[in-house]
Amino acid sequence: MQELSLNILDIAENSVRAGAALVRIVVRAFPTEDMLSVSIEDDGSGMDEETAKGAADPFYTTRTTRKVGLGLPYFKMNAELTGGAFAIESSAGHGTKVTATFGLGHIDRAPLGDMGQTMSLLAGANPEMDFVYELCAGAEPADSADGSGGFVFDTREVKQVLDGVPISEPEVMAYMASHIDENTKELISAYKI
Repeated sequence: MQELSLNILDIAENSVRAGAALVRIVVRAFPTEDMLSVSIEDDGSGMDEETAKGAADPFYTTRTTRKVGLGLPYFKMNAELTGGAFAIESSAGHGTKVTATFGLGHIDRAPLGDMGQTMSLLAGANPEMDFVYELCAGAEPADSADGSGGFVFDTREVKQVLDGVPISEPEVMAYMASHIDENTKELISAYKI
């Protein structure tokens, strides 16, 4: 995968299969530390300790349709290639959090990619779930009220405004993708994400 957004999409699909109701995707740039952090957290079924330990191994999978799982191992490899790190926090019944850190300016770091399309696809394909996407710099949460601290997109807010119109409608999905792209272009450029 040549863009992180495609890897994020793949990992978020694990959350869908885990029965999550809410998936939170947080992308944080730390320019002074030359680091980019990407985390995908869900409230799904989680994993027991043994499964969590094996999840980053490409030859370990709980799927019955194939004998290899490449989403998490690829994410881990990409992070480590840039001098970053990878971690999985999970417990059965309590959800999972996957975090990868990347060297922000490292030549081998893949670009963030099209998060607008990624988020609209996730929301449109899984209308019963909620997704939050946060893009910011530093450790402080993004402030969606004035945009100065970053950008937050929350499908719960979108659904409220839609007042019964399905979030999976093509026009709604196109609007979500466009809205996310418009609000993240400046941040992506400023932080070289």
